[in-house]
Amino acid sequence: MGKSIFSVRRARRAQQGFTLIELMVAVAIVGILAAVAVPSYTQHMQKSRRAEAQSYLMDLSQRQQQYLLDMRSYAATEAALNMTTPASVAKNYTIAIAVGAGTPPTFTITATPKAGSAQAGDVTLSINNANAKLPAGYW
Repeated sequence: MGKSIFSVRRARRAQQGFTLIELMVAVAIVGILAAVAVPSYTQHMQKSRRAEAQSYLMDLSQRQQQYLLDMRSYAATEAALNMTTPASVAKNYTIAIAVGAGTPPTFTITATPKAGSAQAGDVTLSINNANAKLPAGYW
């Protein structure tokens, strides 16, 4: 008798594969991990897209300040600033520039999330000539 009963059981066990209970435990663990990871990933991507829009708004604001020095007024369009909205920002946000007439002139640049985009339901971002960034908790 060369083999013990334990080695025979181990050999049979190796040939059988996984039991249904083991498979269900593995599926449950993967499900729990996915339930935690997917919302976190979605939130991270939303913050990333928001940061892109914020960066673009700050670039526009800086160009507005230079335009004021050159032309004695603020530009009403991105084209007047020789800028175009980057594709990654344009597919998620609508950029608008509002220029206030008066002395001194003012501007407010807003990025409004587009309905149906990945940023739908996010906050509307804005920056003005005094470099006030709204909403405060998102900048």
